Amino acid sequence: MGERRIVRRLVGIGAGLGALAVLVVAASTVWISREAEGHVYDVEDAPEAPVVIVLGAQVRDGKPREYLAGRLDVAVRLVQDGRARAVLVSGDGAGRSGDEIAAMTEYLVEKGIDRSRIVGDRYGLDTYDTCARAVQTYGVTKALIVTQGFHVPRAVALCRGAGIDVAGVNAGCECRPVTMARNTVRESLARPKAVLDLLSGRDPVVVSEPEDSLGKALAAGD
Repeated sequence: MGERRIVRRLVGIGAGLGALAVLVVAASTVWISREAEGHVYDVEDAPEAPVVIVLGAQVRDGKPREYLAGRLDVAVRLVQDGRARAVLVSGDGAGRSGDEIAAMTEYLVEKGIDRSRIVGDRYGLDTYDTCARAVQTYGVTKALIVTQGFHVPRAVALCRGAGIDVAGVNAGCECRPVTMARNTVRESLARPKAVLDLLSGRDPVVVSEPEDSLGKALAAGD
Protein backbone atom coordinates (compact mmCIF):
# COMPACT_ATOMS: atom_id res chain seq x y z
CA MET A 1 0.00 0.00 0.00
CA GLY A 2 2.83 2.37 0.84
CA GLU A 3 4.44 1.85 -2.56
CA ARG A 4 1.13 2.53 -4.32
CA ARG A 5 0.73 5.79 -2.43
CA ILE A 6 4.23 6.83 -3.43
CA VAL A 7 3.53 5.99 -7.08
CA ARG A 8 0.24 7.92 -7.03
CA ARG A 9 1.99 10.86 -5.37
CA LEU A 10 4.75 10.84 -7.98
CA VAL A 11 2.21 10.64 -10.79
CA GLY A 12 0.33 13.54 -9.25
CA ILE A 13 3.48 15.61 -8.94
CA GLY A 14 4.43 14.82 -12.54
CA ALA A 15 1.00 15.80 -13.77
CA GLY A 16 1.13 19.02 -11.79
CA LEU A 17 4.55 19.94 -13.17
CA GLY A 18 3.38 19.13 -16.68
CA ALA A 19 0.33 21.35 -16.28
CA LEU A 20 2.53 24.15 -14.92
CA ALA A 21 4.90 23.86 -17.88
CA VAL A 22 1.99 24.08 -20.32
CA LEU A 23 0.67 27.13 -18.48
CA VAL A 24 4.07 28.85 -18.59
CA VAL A 25 4.47 28.22 -22.32
CA ALA A 26 0.93 29.40 -23.02
CA ALA A 27 1.33 32.55 -20.93
CA SER A 28 4.64 33.47 -22.57
CA THR A 29 3.15 32.86 -26.02
CA VAL A 30 0.25 35.20 -25.27
CA TRP A 31 2.60 37.87 -23.93
CA ILE A 32 4.95 37.70 -26.93
CA SER A 33 2.03 37.74 -29.36
CA ARG A 34 0.68 40.90 -27.75
CA GLU A 35 4.09 42.58 -27.87
CA ALA A 36 4.46 41.76 -31.57
CA GLU A 37 0.88 42.57 -32.56
CA GLY A 38 0.75 45.12 -35.36
CA HIS A 39 4.47 44.88 -36.04
CA VAL A 40 4.69 41.83 -38.33
CA TYR A 41 4.55 42.03 -42.13
CA ASP A 42 4.95 40.02 -45.29
CA VAL A 43 7.75 41.26 -47.51
CA GLU A 44 5.33 42.96 -49.91
CA ASP A 45 3.95 45.17 -47.13
CA ALA A 46 7.08 45.80 -45.08
CA PRO A 47 7.70 49.43 -44.08
CA GLU A 48 10.96 51.30 -44.57
CA ALA A 49 13.79 51.31 -42.02
CA PRO A 50 17.46 52.23 -42.16
CA VAL A 51 18.69 48.67 -41.57
CA VAL A 52 17.41 45.13 -41.95
CA ILE A 53 18.64 42.63 -39.35
CA VAL A 54 19.02 39.03 -40.50
CA LEU A 55 19.17 36.39 -37.78
CA GLY A 56 21.71 33.63 -38.28
CA ALA A 57 20.98 29.92 -38.64
CA GLN A 58 22.81 26.78 -39.69
CA VAL A 59 25.14 26.70 -42.65
CA ARG A 60 26.54 23.75 -44.58
CA ASP A 61 29.92 23.76 -46.32
CA GLY A 62 30.05 27.52 -45.94
CA LYS A 63 26.64 28.06 -47.55
CA PRO A 64 23.36 29.06 -45.86
CA ARG A 65 20.91 26.21 -45.38
CA GLU A 66 17.24 26.53 -46.27
CA TYR A 67 16.11 28.61 -43.30
CA LEU A 68 18.94 31.08 -43.59
CA ALA A 69 18.72 31.35 -47.38
CA GLY A 70 15.03 32.23 -47.06
CA ARG A 71 15.84 35.03 -44.63
CA LEU A 72 18.64 36.40 -46.78
CA ASP A 73 16.48 36.39 -49.90
CA VAL A 74 13.97 38.61 -48.12
CA ALA A 75 16.75 40.97 -47.01
CA VAL A 76 17.98 41.23 -50.60
CA ARG A 77 14.53 42.18 -51.76
CA LEU A 78 14.10 44.78 -49.02
CA VAL A 79 17.38 46.45 -49.97
CA GLN A 80 16.72 46.27 -53.70
CA ASP A 81 13.24 47.73 -53.19
CA GLY A 82 14.73 50.64 -51.24
CA ARG A 83 13.10 49.74 -47.95
CA ALA A 84 16.44 49.30 -46.18
CA ARG A 85 19.84 50.84 -46.85
CA ALA A 86 22.08 48.44 -44.94
CA VAL A 87 22.06 44.86 -43.66
CA LEU A 88 23.16 43.71 -40.22
CA VAL A 89 23.80 39.97 -40.34
CA SER A 90 23.89 38.64 -36.79
CA GLY A 91 24.74 35.13 -35.69
CA ASP A 92 27.48 32.86 -34.42
CA GLY A 93 30.80 33.44 -36.13
CA ALA A 94 32.08 30.18 -34.66
CA GLY A 95 28.92 28.08 -34.86
CA ARG A 96 28.84 24.30 -34.82
CA SER A 97 27.91 24.20 -38.49
CA GLY A 98 30.40 26.90 -39.51
CA ASP A 99 30.86 30.66 -39.69
CA GLU A 100 27.33 32.01 -40.09
CA ILE A 101 28.48 35.58 -40.65
CA ALA A 102 30.87 34.74 -43.50
CA ALA A 103 28.24 32.55 -45.16
CA MET A 104 25.55 35.24 -44.92
CA THR A 105 27.84 37.98 -46.17
CA GLU A 106 29.01 36.04 -49.22
CA TYR A 107 25.46 35.00 -50.06
CA LEU A 108 24.29 38.61 -50.01
CA VAL A 109 27.21 39.74 -52.15
CA GLU A 110 26.50 36.98 -54.67
CA LYS A 111 22.89 38.22 -54.80
CA GLY A 112 24.04 41.73 -55.70
CA ILE A 113 24.27 43.54 -52.35
CA ASP A 114 27.32 45.80 -52.12
CA ARG A 115 29.71 44.51 -49.48
CA SER A 116 30.07 48.02 -48.05
CA ARG A 117 26.39 47.93 -47.05
CA ILE A 118 26.76 44.75 -44.98
CA VAL A 119 27.81 44.65 -41.32
CA GLY A 120 28.45 41.38 -39.52
CA ASP A 121 27.94 40.73 -35.81
CA ARG A 122 29.76 37.52 -34.92
CA TYR A 123 28.36 37.50 -31.39
CA GLY A 124 24.61 37.42 -32.01
CA LEU A 125 24.55 34.11 -30.19
CA ASP A 126 20.78 34.09 -29.74
CA THR A 127 17.89 36.37 -30.63
CA TYR A 128 18.08 38.32 -27.38
CA ASP A 129 21.80 38.93 -27.83
CA THR A 130 21.25 40.04 -31.43
CA CYS A 131 18.73 42.66 -30.34
CA ALA A 132 20.73 43.86 -27.34
CA ARG A 133 23.95 44.13 -29.32
CA ALA A 134 22.20 45.87 -32.20
CA VAL A 135 21.39 48.67 -29.76
CA GLN A 136 24.49 48.67 -27.57
CA THR A 137 27.21 47.99 -30.16
CA TYR A 138 25.76 49.25 -33.44
CA GLY A 139 23.43 52.02 -32.28
CA VAL A 140 20.31 50.66 -33.98
CA THR A 141 17.12 52.51 -33.06
CA LYS A 142 14.87 51.54 -35.98
CA ALA A 143 15.04 48.37 -38.05
CA LEU A 144 13.37 45.54 -39.88
CA ILE A 145 14.12 42.02 -38.63
CA VAL A 146 13.77 38.99 -40.88
CA THR A 147 13.11 35.40 -39.87
CA GLN A 148 10.54 32.65 -40.43
CA GLY A 149 6.95 33.31 -39.44
CA PHE A 150 6.93 31.11 -36.33
CA HIS A 151 9.99 33.00 -35.01
CA VAL A 152 9.04 36.56 -36.00
CA PRO A 153 6.86 37.40 -32.95
CA ARG A 154 9.62 36.48 -30.51
CA ALA A 155 12.23 38.39 -32.50
CA VAL A 156 10.00 41.46 -32.61
CA ALA A 157 9.18 41.28 -28.90
CA LEU A 158 12.83 40.94 -27.94
CA CYS A 159 14.03 43.78 -30.17
CA ARG A 160 11.25 46.09 -29.07
CA GLY A 161 12.10 45.22 -25.47
CA ALA A 162 15.69 46.20 -26.21
CA GLY A 163 14.54 49.62 -27.40
CA ILE A 164 14.39 49.19 -31.17
CA ASP A 165 11.44 50.48 -33.18
CA VAL A 166 11.31 47.25 -35.13
CA ALA A 167 9.04 45.58 -37.66
CA GLY A 168 9.26 41.85 -38.30
CA VAL A 169 9.23 40.50 -41.84
CA ASN A 170 8.22 36.92 -42.59
CA ALA A 171 10.66 34.79 -44.57
CA GLY A 172 9.84 31.64 -46.44
CA CYS A 173 11.68 28.33 -46.36
CA GLU A 174 11.94 25.49 -48.85
CA CYS A 175 11.92 23.03 -45.96
CA ARG A 176 10.38 19.63 -45.33
CA PRO A 177 7.13 19.73 -43.34
CA VAL A 178 8.71 17.67 -40.56
CA THR A 179 11.49 20.27 -40.24
CA MET A 180 8.98 23.09 -40.00
CA ALA A 181 6.97 21.19 -37.38
CA ARG A 182 10.05 20.42 -35.28
CA ASN A 183 11.20 24.03 -35.31
CA THR A 184 7.74 25.30 -34.50
CA VAL A 185 7.71 23.14 -31.36
CA ARG A 186 11.20 24.35 -30.42
CA GLU A 187 10.05 27.92 -30.87
CA SER A 188 7.17 27.49 -28.43
CA LEU A 189 9.59 26.12 -25.82
CA ALA A 190 11.96 29.08 -26.34
CA ARG A 191 9.35 31.69 -25.48
CA PRO A 192 9.49 31.39 -21.66
CA LYS A 193 13.25 32.03 -21.80
CA ALA A 194 12.62 35.10 -23.98
CA VAL A 195 10.26 36.52 -21.38
CA LEU A 196 12.79 35.84 -18.62
CA ASP A 197 15.53 37.53 -20.64
CA LEU A 198 13.40 40.62 -21.10
CA LEU A 199 12.41 40.75 -17.46
CA SER A 200 16.00 40.30 -16.28
CA GLY A 201 17.48 42.77 -18.76
CA ARG A 202 20.64 40.67 -18.79
CA ASP A 203 23.71 41.71 -20.74
CA PRO A 204 24.44 39.82 -23.96
CA VAL A 205 26.95 37.02 -23.58
CA VAL A 206 29.57 39.14 -25.35
CA VAL A 207 29.60 42.87 -24.60
CA SER A 208 31.49 45.02 -27.13
CA GLU A 209 32.38 48.68 -27.28
CA PRO A 210 30.10 50.82 -29.50
CA GLU A 211 31.33 51.09 -33.09
CA ASP A 212 30.40 53.05 -36.22
CA SER A 213 30.51 50.27 -38.81
CA LEU A 214 26.76 50.43 -39.34
CA GLY A 215 26.86 54.21 -39.72
CA LYS A 216 29.40 53.77 -42.52
CA ALA A 217 27.24 51.09 -44.15
CA LEU A 218 24.22 53.37 -44.03
CA ALA A 219 26.24 56.18 -45.62
CA ALA A 220 27.27 53.78 -48.40
CA GLY A 221 23.58 53.10 -49.04
CA ASP A 222 22.65 56.77 -49.48
